[in-house]
Amino acid sequence: MTFKALLATKVQNTISTQIVDFNEVDLSPGDVTVAVDYSTVNYKDGLAITGRMPIIQHFPLIPGIDFSGKIISSTNPKFSVGESVLINGWALSHDHHGGYAQRARVKGEWLVKVPQPLSTRDAMAIGTAGYTAMLSVLALEHGGLNPDCGDVLVTGASGGVGSIAVALLSDLGYRVVASTGRLEETGYLKSLGAAEVIDRRELSQEAAPVSNGRWAGAVDSVGSHTLVNVLAQTKYRGVVTTCGIAQGADLPGSVLPFVTRSITLAGIDSVNAPQEVRQQAWERLAKDLNLNKLNSTIRTIGLAQVDEVSRLVLEGKVRGRTVVDVNA
Repeated sequence: MTFKALLATKVQNTISTQIVDFNEVDLSPGDVTVAVDYSTVNYKDGLAITGRMPIIQHFPLIPGIDFSGKIISSTNPKFSVGESVLINGWALSHDHHGGYAQRARVKGEWLVKVPQPLSTRDAMAIGTAGYTAMLSVLALEHGGLNPDCGDVLVTGASGGVGSIAVALLSDLGYRVVASTGRLEETGYLKSLGAAEVIDRRELSQEAAPVSNGRWAGAVDSVGSHTLVNVLAQTKYRGVVTTCGIAQGADLPGSVLPFVTRSITLAGIDSVNAPQEVRQQAWERLAKDLNLNKLNSTIRTIGLAQVDEVSRLVLEGKVRGRTVVDVNA
């Protein structure tokens, strides 16, 4: 059986993609085969497809770090034909064929059953970015943060992780301050629940080791000087999560916020998180995320547009979530 897939190839140092008829027998090994409904375009997908980071380890490979769909065959006793499932990360788009295809074969231990009342489309409207946002919320809560502690900052707020983080935190009762380089998105961010929107330039320059405390906590997807500024401006016993490198992977700062204010910096890994953490995150997403807000963040594209949108994501020109309908 053949199906449509977006295949990445590499000649010398240049990666290119094209839609091909892919044979199911050539899929990566696994004990569950899924008819894919949807995937997404994330920052990591952009890094993979452009080659800006060596995400894809061998070629040719089907990219796409996540997908949702229905099981069409399974030898894994935990999963049955017809069940709706989703996957985030693991080896997808690394050394295992990923979600930009109409079929996927994976290890059952990588899958999560789509929780009610979410559909497979909802699952990818949330996608890896939204799942990462919920992992960040769980880390804030684990660090002792609650809405009475004070303002929570979200950087990169108009992007995928940021949009969902703003929506989640505001509905959980936090006063959310959204930082963005696209102030024209102020109305959008306030519709998601942001109480205040600030220009990212306030945070993107070199930082003093410690500044006036402004935030009880923060969700950062930017890194570099922005994260250093966030840490410098976090209040005593505040909690900051970090999950992205949009500005850079460096951390040109000081230990002073940690040793003088007892701040917690929690790293968020969505790729290899243990299954029990994934289950908790998706159960909370099904319960806590306002689907009306979620739907306001979505743009839907087909496989033919993935390459272009991946590049726009890296340039910070994509708002919210991009869902890929692999059957469009």
